[in-house]
Amino acid sequence: MHESGTSGVSRPGKPSMLLGFNASARDILALDLAAPDQLRGAILSLRGEPLLTRVRHLDGAVGAEALAAARELAQELAAAATRQILGLGVGTPGTVNAEGTVLAAPNLHWHDVPLQQLLAADLGLPVRVENDANVAVLAERRFAGGPDDLVRVQLSRGVGAGLLVGGHLVRGAASDAGEIGHVVIDESGERCSCGKTGCLETWTSVPALTARIAADPSHRDDLLAEAGHRLGLALAPVVGMLGLAHVVIGGPADIVDTPLLDAVRTCVADRTRSGFRPELELIPSSLGEDAVLLGAAALVLLNQLGVA
Repeated sequence: MHESGTSGVSRPGKPSMLLGFNASARDILALDLAAPDQLRGAILSLRGEPLLTRVRHLDGAVGAEALAAARELAQELAAAATRQILGLGVGTPGTVNAEGTVLAAPNLHWHDVPLQQLLAADLGLPVRVENDANVAVLAERRFAGGPDDLVRVQLSRGVGAGLLVGGHLVRGAASDAGEIGHVVIDESGERCSCGKTGCLETWTSVPALTARIAADPSHRDDLLAEAGHRLGLALAPVVGMLGLAHVVIGGPADIVDTPLLDAVRTCVADRTRSGFRPELELIPSSLGEDAVLLGAAALVLLNQLGVA
């Protein structure tokens, strides 16, 4: 930040100053741990401009191996930064508490992993770890002009949702708000990695949908529409209860495609329609595959500079 002038309005006390935003003053490190088969890292400017990106393929690694890969990637980014680092933001699958401990991330086989503490000790930097869908909804508001009341669904290794109400991130009493991926929507469905049967993730996660389409490519659109309908069933009570009018869906473009989007929109609208409710705006994310990285940067800006 730098001084760019003084106000011409006379007020009691010390004269006020206008502050400018020097986007090149610091680097932000960001990690996206949400993709099904890889970890992504980036160095970004304070405006969210990517300066460097790195990818580390997991090749099926979970548990301690995946944790080691994430820590190594963070250290690689820190070593590559060319300016003072403001902090590291991390978007990870699973339930994350206020201390940045991953309480449970079934797809990574993580339980009670103190990720924030470990990374801070590794790097000697401010670190904030948050659920991937939560950071992605922060990115929609900061970098895509999203409204203060918004739900954003992230389709990736799993399925999660980030929720803003009045511009504030909703985390829930147990830090698990938005964990719709493990809501059961089909009691006769497939076994989920969490141990339950018929969770939303078994229908709409990227690995689940990719496998279904690969097994029956001629019915791709029908499979996407069926998954979209089931996602709509999970979203409709949230939209109806909170009176939301804006929903964003993020994920790979070949999954977050017209058949899926139309099915979600129709299902939610049919189940929440009333004479006074505004028309639902349900759109794909404009942030592409960088939503979680941008959200991790937004998390650092929010916690280190108070920039929402």
